[in-house]
Amino acid sequence: MNNMPHVFDAQQVDAALAFERARVAEMRQQWQELIAIAVWGGVESDRLGVAPRLRKRLLELGERLKSLVAARGWIPHPRERLKSALAAALALRETLAAVAAALPELRPGTEAERLVAAYQELQRTLEPELQAREAAWVRLLDAQITD
Repeated sequence: MNNMPHVFDAQQVDAALAFERARVAEMRQQWQELIAIAVWGGVESDRLGVAPRLRKRLLELGERLKSLVAARGWIPHPRERLKSALAAALALRETLAAVAAALPELRPGTEAERLVAAYQELQRTLEPELQAREAAWVRLLDAQITD
């Protein structure tokens, strides 16, 4: 092991951070379906404030998703780009967990079932994507330490 820090290959980092347009469009469409159901679908709860808080969490989910797929070329150092992406992934995971925790508080019915199904579909899309990308980003960061 040498004492020189690993120099990031900026193109390799940019490739690891890039999302395919079709994949982004799929995730965006799934999130929009969640919003449509939550806002227009008549989702209700027996507890006051649950539905509005859930809608806010779903909006936050969209913001976190957008942050995850955002271009990071404006960040000057490749290492910082990777750290930013990992932070976005963590924030997205936290918001996904918050939404999942709120779903059982909805009043059972067709609209709640639709919302849960749409959430699960988005989660099935995101989970493998997050796992693969987080692992790749961590490998790139670890390479700086181990080289």
